[in-house]
Amino acid sequence: MSGHSKWATIKRKKGAKDAARGKIFTRFIREITIAARMGGGDPNGNPRLRTAIAAAKAANMPNDNIDRAIKKGTGELEGTTIEEIIYEGYGPMGVAVLVEVATDNRNRTASEIRHLFTKFGGNLGALGSVVWMFDEKGVIGVDRKGLTEEQVLEAALEAGAEDVDTEPEDRFRVITAPDDLHSVSTALEGQKLQILEANHDRIPKTTKVLSENEAERFLKFYEAIEEQDDVQRVFANFEIPDAVMEKLGS
Repeated sequence: MSGHSKWATIKRKKGAKDAARGKIFTRFIREITIAARMGGGDPNGNPRLRTAIAAAKAANMPNDNIDRAIKKGTGELEGTTIEEIIYEGYGPMGVAVLVEVATDNRNRTASEIRHLFTKFGGNLGALGSVVWMFDEKGVIGVDRKGLTEEQVLEAALEAGAEDVDTEPEDRFRVITAPDDLHSVSTALEGQKLQILEANHDRIPKTTKVLSENEAERFLKFYEAIEEQDDVQRVFANFEIPDAVMEKLGS
């Protein structure tokens, strides 16, 4: 997972640039709207909405945008109906890929996602074709500043987490069962740990190691998928060795 985690670090830096352009706000708005529609507009009683709002605020999204997205979800304001869909398939080099989208036009999105898979030498699969290759987990990012691995591991296990990943440069990643994400996050906050993110993630059970040439080719596909307007998140079971990741990240 080391190469994959390093790629996640690069994606966060890219996300900061996207936020400056406002692009990432669209994704947050859709997530907030869907969360409010499914679980109500009160974040105290809607963990998914609470997580989405926290992520949006971390990206400096204005409160007015957040409030409008909530009201569209609850029906207080008119808005288009947003549908959640997961696409599954194989990208270049046979890497398994899951694509989560939020769209107001299923046919358009399906056509564009299929085109991108085909363009880069992959193929879109049927429902269930690759999802079994991933474990759904809760992932909580904890700021490393002033903390040791032992301190975070002790706090995490006491809060009910499963494990702690020490790979990212700026944070510890606390791994939880999906249903325990919010209770563990709340418990860690209660212990005065700074939470940087709290999301449901799909962690590959096994990974495919990519060479430098393979990694360059795959990441072009990966970025193209992420840039599609309706895509919320992308998961893939690739791994890039540290030496290769350093070259690609330089």
